[in-house]
Amino acid sequence: MSSATPHDEPAREPVHDAEPLRVAVGGSAGTAPYEVLIGRQLLGELPGLIGTSAQRVAVLHPEALAETGQAVREDLAAQGYQAIAVEVPNAEDAKQVEVAAYCWQALGQTGFTRSDVIVGVGGGATTDLAGFVAATWLRGVRWIAVPTTVLGMVDAAVGGKTGINTAEGKNLVGAFHPPAGVLCDLAALDSLPVHDYVSGLAEVIKAGFIADPRILELVESDPEAARTPGGPHTAELIERSVRVKAEVVSEDLKESGRREILNYGHTLAHAIEKNERYRWRHGAAVSVGMVFAAELGRIAGRLDEATATRHREVLASVGLPVTYRGDQWPKLLETMRIDKKTRGDRLRFIVLDGLARPTVLEGPDPAALLAAHAEIAA
Repeated sequence: MSSATPHDEPAREPVHDAEPLRVAVGGSAGTAPYEVLIGRQLLGELPGLIGTSAQRVAVLHPEALAETGQAVREDLAAQGYQAIAVEVPNAEDAKQVEVAAYCWQALGQTGFTRSDVIVGVGGGATTDLAGFVAATWLRGVRWIAVPTTVLGMVDAAVGGKTGINTAEGKNLVGAFHPPAGVLCDLAALDSLPVHDYVSGLAEVIKAGFIADPRILELVESDPEAARTPGGPHTAELIERSVRVKAEVVSEDLKESGRREILNYGHTLAHAIEKNERYRWRHGAAVSVGMVFAAELGRIAGRLDEATATRHREVLASVGLPVTYRGDQWPKLLETMRIDKKTRGDRLRFIVLDGLARPTVLEGPDPAALLAAHAEIAA
């Protein structure tokens, strides 16, 4: 598996308000292509994505973004749509079947048809839920993602994976249902709490390790600036990360092949999230998961020591965790055995054969797993 994005390109020009960057996501597995727009003040693009065939629009938003959700609803109502706002719980609390059922009820009471559109405004959990509700209502209606976090922009809103959690694990119930478009309005990041902003950087750094090392160079050039939306490379980091994911999912929507590389660090990460009852931010868990995967690759003789060490250094430099409680290994291992990436009773991990050279390690030696865990044990 090779790099998805060349890493010797010149630096990007700054994103201007009137000139959003457009990243194309090709249709695959019978789905339509769409675009990811990256810029500022992009909500004016929303009616064009919704189109003229829709009469009703449901704006799903978390409690924390009640004002934003209502503003989007009012703007769409002024455009002539029958727009409703559907408020859902914050963060991972939204990804429950009871919340999805509440959304289905709202759609039913509004008379939502297959030509109508759902708009998900919020972080990754909100867009995961919005996409899942869209996938399941009338066996599929169009939806548009308006992510408001780094994590939502570079990961959750792109690629068509939608889902909710169960008591047994994260995202175990879901569907592949790509959006009709994604609006990444960088202005939304200006008020994002620093911990949420930094959490999203884990997925950005992941894209650097699996496909585009220029991302790592930009972060390493000024880690403190990378921690803030006002940093000089914010737009470029997000654009490059989106391009990595767009290129991969355009080729493989349903994770039958190359898309598996996007799971780098996620096998252990999902186990940590479940173990912490989703109180840990996703990016924090992915950060620890990547250090674990790097150490597993090194122990298996796949990855050189310098690149493994680089994981720990670049993630720590922006304030992401690189260790986890050492006494939790039995629980983590049990959870990983029912992860979506497992095949039968064989664990599967994405590891690196080198920088930007991801590959699959299937059925690793239990001793190697234990040794890798020892490297992240706090």
